[in-house]
Amino acid sequence: MGIMYMKHVKFFVFLCILTFTVSCGQQNKYVQYKVKKGETISGIARRLDMNTKDLLRLNPDVGSNLKVNSVIVIPNKKIKATTSTQDKTVEDVAMDAKDKEAALKEKKNELIAELKTNFVVYEVKKGDTFYSLTRFYNVTEEALTTLNPVLSEGLKVGQIIKIKAIEEGEIVIENNIYEDVIDRKIHLKAALLLPFRTDEFESFTAKDIFQKSKLADMVTDFYLGAQIAIDSLRGQGVNVELNVFDTGKNSTKIKAILSDNNLNKNDVVIGPLYSEEAELVANKLNVPVVFPFYSTKQSQFTASKLIKTSPEKKVFRDELTTYIKDNFTKGNLILVGDGEYESNISNAAIKQSLQSHDSIAVVHVIKPSKGYIAKNRFLEVLKPNQNNWVVLTSSNTILVAGAINSLISLPDNTNVQLFTYNKGDAFDKIENLKLAKVNLTYVSDEYVNEASVSTQQFNSQYFRKNNALPSFSATKGFDITYDVLIRLASGDDLKDTFKEGASFRIETKFDYSGKSGGISENKGLFIVKYNKDLSLTRLK
Repeated sequence: MGIMYMKHVKFFVFLCILTFTVSCGQQNKYVQYKVKKGETISGIARRLDMNTKDLLRLNPDVGSNLKVNSVIVIPNKKIKATTSTQDKTVEDVAMDAKDKEAALKEKKNELIAELKTNFVVYEVKKGDTFYSLTRFYNVTEEALTTLNPVLSEGLKVGQIIKIKAIEEGEIVIENNIYEDVIDRKIHLKAALLLPFRTDEFESFTAKDIFQKSKLADMVTDFYLGAQIAIDSLRGQGVNVELNVFDTGKNSTKIKAILSDNNLNKNDVVIGPLYSEEAELVANKLNVPVVFPFYSTKQSQFTASKLIKTSPEKKVFRDELTTYIKDNFTKGNLILVGDGEYESNISNAAIKQSLQSHDSIAVVHVIKPSKGYIAKNRFLEVLKPNQNNWVVLTSSNTILVAGAINSLISLPDNTNVQLFTYNKGDAFDKIENLKLAKVNLTYVSDEYVNEASVSTQQFNSQYFRKNNALPSFSATKGFDITYDVLIRLASGDDLKDTFKEGASFRIETKFDYSGKSGGISENKGLFIVKYNKDLSLTRLK
């Protein structure tokens, strides 16, 4: 009995020793390792002669980006010391460089992410200028330099700069600025098709010429602005050949131009002026055809080669709706229409869109009774000591004038800001002083900063050449011609450049983003506000 007992005890002790030995072997198979400064997961894996993925499996919560003094699990074997450069293979050196690059990129991304919590942030790219940045982000050069003192030495590619502080509740939308890049080996050919009608003026009387002068002035001024753009591009080393064609007064001349000239030899065709002719030309050619002015018929375009430089009117309405949703916090929202079909459609679309926003619960709608909106109708919905945002959805001259007269005569404690997406003839007939009193804020496809260097240079250059300041059509001619040709001067396909970002010229924003195929449509718009001193401020 005693002998049997002793055997059992010995066997039990043997099992304990065996279990302890196995357990110790298991425990010593892996050890903890504290990460040192500059080390990466791939670098540690290489020094352990193991695959990075296997090391990551041992440390699933760590990820590829290690932090100094963090602890990871590694196999219990001698970890190689960091080797000198001369002991490394080409692959080792390349991997180390890649690790350093990844670490720098990570640090840069962390910096950007931290800055983005309080600022709109931008990385300077090749071709950026103070003008392009201030124009795009609607800030001054002085403000940029104040936020980024290093900019006193100029812009440098790769710099991470603060554009402006983010206000509480502000929604920041990432935007891309198109970079003007010139390939000096490029030779550009452009055709300009405009109805000069030179052959007709020979038989015109003085009265005929006066009646036709509006069209003649618009076409001539557009051409003169385009010439300034060509001169400017040539001054920057761009080789440009411009071929000008008189399209006359009907499509017969257009067809003759297409028949007698190979317009496909051009990189781009600017014009014709009329929508039917533009569609005709675009269907015959394989090169981009730029439609230079707005037409109510442009929404019916089908030719994929067409480029619409003027935004559709629906885009104006959508832009204002988006602005209100992004900036309205509390107060009173009122839509004022004329009761007609288009106004009713706009009221319904805007109201539905606004009420889908979290901060907007109620949108009032006012329509005329017997063709007129009495002042007391406004007093019923406008609230004293609150923000009252009133949106006019009508272009009716009488209704617009009556509504503004009512709004400027409200009690002093009733604040009003008037908005419109269609600042046409109805508003042009009203004194600017009245528009300023109601803080008129409107959507526009043009905005000129007369104090900017580029604007002053253009005005000066135009005056020296033509002994007159540029008109709207002249500036439009410059902007369209310059934007299209500077994009083509990059050597890239014109529509490919549209994907790279929006551009700002003298008074026009060109933003063709949002559509990859078919007709290219510019959606570049501004939000502009009248100040009490009758000056204008660009809000967006």
